Amino acid sequence: MKSSIIKISSFVIILSFLLTACGTSLQAEPTPIPPKLTNIPDTPIPDTPIPDTPLPSEEPKPEPIVVKDDLEFDVSLEIPAQIIVSISPNLTEILFGIGAGDRLVGRDSNSQFPEAALEAADLGGMWDGIPVEDILALEPDLILAGEIYAADAIQELRDLGLTVYWQANPEDFDGLYENIRKIAVLTGTEDKAESLVISLQERVSKLEGKLEGVEDIPLVFYELDASDPANPWTTGAGTFISYIINKAKGQNLGDVLDGEWVQISSEELIAQNPDYILLADALYGITPESVAERAGWSEISAVIDGKLLPFDPFILSVPGPRLVEGFEQLAEMIHPELFGN
Repeated sequence: MKSSIIKISSFVIILSFLLTACGTSLQAEPTPIPPKLTNIPDTPIPDTPIPDTPLPSEEPKPEPIVVKDDLEFDVSLEIPAQIIVSISPNLTEILFGIGAGDRLVGRDSNSQFPEAALEAADLGGMWDGIPVEDILALEPDLILAGEIYAADAIQELRDLGLTVYWQANPEDFDGLYENIRKIAVLTGTEDKAESLVISLQERVSKLEGKLEGVEDIPLVFYELDASDPANPWTTGAGTFISYIINKAKGQNLGDVLDGEWVQISSEELIAQNPDYILLADALYGITPESVAERAGWSEISAVIDGKLLPFDPFILSVPGPRLVEGFEQLAEMIHPELFGN
């Protein structure tokens, strides 16, 4: 019995020793604290300026387009014209010549060149006045009007809030070039206009060189209208037609008459005895044969020599870019020897 008690006591002592040893090994060692660093110089933080964030700004508005017309009125547009009505054939032709013909929405009945112009609404012949209601319905941002319209009629359109540019007919080729350039400013097609002007200038210069040595100056009668065959209408001094005839080394018979658009009696015409008669009324049924049959006209040199020539009236009567073509055709008619004819 005693021996058993001694064994149990020994076991308890050994177990207590083992537990004490295990308990000591299971305790976590404390984490050492690193020594405090000393004598480290402070590193300066650079003073970098922070850029200001730009505030959003509005896009600058383009300067308005301002062109003074031939009535001394300042025509102003915010942007180049996009919806255009032309009520003068020469201005319609200029519009297409400078690459803005696709903006034409309305035209007068006489604006028939080029063919693409016919796609725009026909506003009539303007004989009964300008069709204001029809124009308003098209909502144009620009109306082009020629010299044929009185200043009062143009002002009436402006009083309705419409923007109208009125342009006088040119007196010479330089005036034509200036007219083209001004309309191009209103349509924003200055580059195309300048190309057109340069092309026209080159053609004129070439023909001027060919005519330079001409000394024989024929007398030319330009017949506009022979509704009264005994007193036909012609063009006098100061018109572009007269300018072209003289520039083509001809002498315009109408320059001796008073007025720009005048009638001449058969007696006076026979006395003047023109070398050429150009029939600008040939489109309306007048033929060289019918002219030769007029009383007394058989004595005229132009009739005797067969120099009664039909002429397209729109080339010279419409003061647009085709005036140069008229110059070329007329020069060839009255000086065929220069062209191998």
